[in-house]
Amino acid sequence: MQTKTGFLSLARELQCYILSFLPYRDILRCTSVCKALRQIYVSSSGLQYIIELGGQRLLPVPNTDNHTPTSICLQTLRDRAHAWFKFDLHSFKTIALPEILYANKKFVTNGHLCLWDKDRDQASIIPILPKPSQRTIKRHWSPGTLCLVPHSTTLDVLMDPVQNLIAIVYSVADEYDHLESEKMVSIDLRALDGDSIHPKAAGRTLIVSGPAPCDNVNRIKTTFAKLKGCGRHIALQRTLELDGRNRNYPRPAQWQLQIWDWQNSLVSNSVLSDTIPHLMYDDPIEFCFLGNDRLLVVTDSLKLYSIEDMSQTPQFLVCFQLPIPVSNLCCHLPLDDIEHSSSQLQMHTQQTMYTSDPTHRLLCFTSSFPNTVLIISTRIFFNLDEIAAATPIPWNLWGPSNTRFFTRLIGCKVHISGHRVLQAFTTPDTLAEYEVHMMDFSPLAVLNRQGLGRVVKEPSTIQTYMKITTSLPYVDVVSDSKFDVRNLQHIWLDKDRVYLLNANWDSPQSGRLDVIDI
Repeated sequence: MQTKTGFLSLARELQCYILSFLPYRDILRCTSVCKALRQIYVSSSGLQYIIELGGQRLLPVPNTDNHTPTSICLQTLRDRAHAWFKFDLHSFKTIALPEILYANKKFVTNGHLCLWDKDRDQASIIPILPKPSQRTIKRHWSPGTLCLVPHSTTLDVLMDPVQNLIAIVYSVADEYDHLESEKMVSIDLRALDGDSIHPKAAGRTLIVSGPAPCDNVNRIKTTFAKLKGCGRHIALQRTLELDGRNRNYPRPAQWQLQIWDWQNSLVSNSVLSDTIPHLMYDDPIEFCFLGNDRLLVVTDSLKLYSIEDMSQTPQFLVCFQLPIPVSNLCCHLPLDDIEHSSSQLQMHTQQTMYTSDPTHRLLCFTSSFPNTVLIISTRIFFNLDEIAAATPIPWNLWGPSNTRFFTRLIGCKVHISGHRVLQAFTTPDTLAEYEVHMMDFSPLAVLNRQGLGRVVKEPSTIQTYMKITTSLPYVDVVSDSKFDVRNLQHIWLDKDRVYLLNANWDSPQSGRLDVIDI
């Protein structure tokens, strides 16, 4: 007779090894239908660690030089998740920041505070209470030293300490043109810790394409510019003012979005553009990278593009309708959440064992009219096979179960990191103070909260132009600390810290940064 060998007859170590190759949801399905497999899961720290990573929307970083036992890693991961549900805003360290409020652009990324003052054309990068193993960069650029090209104007600055990169977009005026027409726009790439060319860049200067041909145009000028980066990609969005030769001719405008693979080429054919009927505001669109192969552009809808082939215009994939028109939209996606390669993670963040899953992060859009905050799970932009093929996709087919809408009074501050959202907003009862909320949208948040916070699973409805109902589950924790509306300027959130920027009105334009370790 030939003996039949089944999976359950294998050695337990081999069973665990085979199960470890399954996605975390499939491991849970197996353990829910078989008592023997359930016992294997309960006794295996390795399988529980896979479940914990998946449930917290995290991915392991491969080839990390770490010899910590899996059971310790599992407990640490659970403890860190639990710590966010009891975050203490009373316990913090403070850094004094002179003249910080002069800066037009302020953001925190990879443990650094980055500042750029457009009016003075000066910039700084300051490490924030660095940890012993953390690589830090500290630089200050005096007025006029960011770009040394004659007759140039700095339009925007991108600083990425993870890649040791600073990108500066600048325009050069035509000195012989009395209409002050723009001669060219370029992007300078340098190492953040020095003035040399970035060692991984294809060259020093990225070439910016001109606008689409337009008849009866006598002058071209960039009135707004915004740089964003994601790994090997850099994107420049700008608004172009086009003056006609005939003063009675309506002044047209265009928005343009150009993307470069800056490590491999200085030129780019990956360009999107469109006309703006009336120049009502400088920033007519918003955009963000979704990993290294997808781009989301927001106008009156959400348009998803593939940027795998950088030799051509981004390939349109699908369009998602929004339930209401929005204006002055702002996308919150911190640089800490962009997808870097494993080698970069190991080089710049030693002891990193996991990173957030790019297919299960959050996007946050704020709109001043109507005054709303929209949280979107990025899973909708990756699970395209599960949604209707029609384009554009109606809101009711994708929106309610993948989003949460919040209405806020004017002055709401919000930031995200991975699957967590930090919000500070006033309420009708406390218009002079901010109330701070920490929200966790990961599937395991409800299980790991240990009675802390409020679980929100039921749908919620807001009233703007219409009633909008959304139902993305989350856990909400409210801090008992209140903050003066006059003082709290910005809030940021990263993997293990909360940053609160407060004005110091006793010393004009200075401030302080309160750092809360989780």
